[in-house]
Amino acid sequence: MSATGDEVIGVDEADRAAHARSARRDAELNHLAGLASGGDQKALEVLLGRIRPMVVQYCRARIGLGTLGTQSAEDITQDTLFAVVGALERWRPEKRVMAFVYGIASNKVVDAYRAAGRDRSVPTDVVPDEPDVDHGPEQAVLRGGVVAELRELLDQLPEQHREILVLRVALGLTAVETAAAVGSTSGAVRVTQHRALAKLRELVERRTA
Repeated sequence: MSATGDEVIGVDEADRAAHARSARRDAELNHLAGLASGGDQKALEVLLGRIRPMVVQYCRARIGLGTLGTQSAEDITQDTLFAVVGALERWRPEKRVMAFVYGIASNKVVDAYRAAGRDRSVPTDVVPDEPDVDHGPEQAVLRGGVVAELRELLDQLPEQHREILVLRVALGLTAVETAAAVGSTSGAVRVTQHRALAKLRELVERRTA
């Protein structure tokens, strides 16, 4: 078998393993959410404890380690968790809990930017048509420590592209996990990531030039 075939098999196996892990976690969180939405306070406490670290990590990836206006990532996380508690009655089991939670967290981050005088909500319908196969300088920037520069570059991307990069690169979620979070498919996540990284590469090259 060719090396290319081996690589494809490796990717497929990794996706299946990631999907299995994500499915187990989602099943557990969905079970807790179902109990919590029915008034089980213990299940609610456990659910909030499980999702809080993921929400903090998400908010830090979106705003950095400092503050946005008067709000820190922890503040936005707390707002998100309060909103989750209030919205659980609207949650339905067919929707993955973390997709539900990340949607609320994303809105809270946008609210924080608006409160700070910086509206970062930039809707887009662009859907790329190629898979992500590159590992270029833009990923080095994403994984580096220049947080302020990263946020400035990300500010220039459409909201959908920023969201995918935060989840995939900053948080290290798999394509399957990211798809669950944004209500999409792993294939669509990969092609969106590819388009976002291509645009980010262009911005990086302009800056270095």
